[in-house]
Amino acid sequence: MGLHMERSPLAPAAFPTLPAIPGVTLRVARARYKAWDRCDLTFATLDPGTAVAGVLTRSRCPSPEVEWCRKALVLGQARALVVNAGNSNAFTGNRGRAAVEAIAARAAGHLGCEPSDIFVASTGVIGVPLPIDRAEAGLDAAFTAEPCSWEDAAATIMTTDTFAKAAVTQAVVDGRTVNLVGIIKGSGMIAPDMATMLGFIFTDAAAAPEFLQSALSAANGRTFSCITVDGDTSTSDTILAFATGKAGNAPLTGDDDAGADAFRAALADLCHQLALLVVRDGEGAQKLIEIQVEGAESDRSAHRIAMSIANSPLVKTAIAGEDANWGRVVMAVGKAGEPAERDRLAIRFGTTQVARDGLAVNGYDEAPVAAHLKGREIEIGVDLGLGEGRATVWTCDLTHGYISINADYRS
Repeated sequence: MGLHMERSPLAPAAFPTLPAIPGVTLRVARARYKAWDRCDLTFATLDPGTAVAGVLTRSRCPSPEVEWCRKALVLGQARALVVNAGNSNAFTGNRGRAAVEAIAARAAGHLGCEPSDIFVASTGVIGVPLPIDRAEAGLDAAFTAEPCSWEDAAATIMTTDTFAKAAVTQAVVDGRTVNLVGIIKGSGMIAPDMATMLGFIFTDAAAAPEFLQSALSAANGRTFSCITVDGDTSTSDTILAFATGKAGNAPLTGDDDAGADAFRAALADLCHQLALLVVRDGEGAQKLIEIQVEGAESDRSAHRIAMSIANSPLVKTAIAGEDANWGRVVMAVGKAGEPAERDRLAIRFGTTQVARDGLAVNGYDEAPVAAHLKGREIEIGVDLGLGEGRATVWTCDLTHGYISINADYRS
């Protein structure tokens, strides 16, 4: 990138300590997709018998990589993952499709498997075909590279990210402890229309593809589909989960299996951790914002109202300016197109109630709200007073930094 961005103030203090996942080997290489001095191709090999599941962008202009993964997921098995950074290969027509096919064929030839066992994801500038010669040279370098760490792989998939992102959880399944590790990238073009970033989850649990897909789809609905940085849905969004089966548990096939609930909970926890890391690295972000909506007619209605607030530039800039302007929240609720009654609406910032029954609370003191807004983590609560529907979403503030990063993105 032309920009040298400082690490987000919302970033964790350090990269987490992550266990190796048996059946997964990571390597990185330099394909030189951009004029930068860093690795930009990640190659993860997966032992035979690895199951795969995924959730992909709902964009109507998806990348060839997304289309490739969508078809390959039907088969439910994987032998490798290739991730390219610096070029999304989206909106590139037949040349883009040819690049994905070439990558899959070369990796499959190296591993002695079918091209459909190779999963491909790319991230970066839209509209520039991925150069096949650089991709193949990068792959050849990766084939002979020494295995690398989780942190190396997480750093290699980054674009405008300011820090490498990863998380870990465990679960007891069939009497055995299984590990789940995830790496993710994403900081802009983030909107919750599935999956809003590139994220890759690896576990040594044994799980049938259908069960893994069910668990991932459920987790996604409460995590990746509940975050937004800028309201823009990427053409390339991909979350993939790979289960190598090396933990030796009886394969999870349904919710009645021993440890199925524990695995689902662990996967949801991992996805939640990863999703919040993306928001913490929102382009130019200075504050993490949690929006809780309750009292809606349905959970779906609550979600739409929460997203209306989270995507409002007026709300996000008010938070950036530490301005306790709760009228902007009222505006965002009203424009959501969901059932709402002005005279039942209640709003709080942090633990301070600012409005109730459609007007400011008696004796409203802005001082505690102003103090809350000076922090790094902000909470906004809305009660519609209509029903039992509730939702929680996460976003970040909108600062001058977002403009600076995206005005100079292609340099």
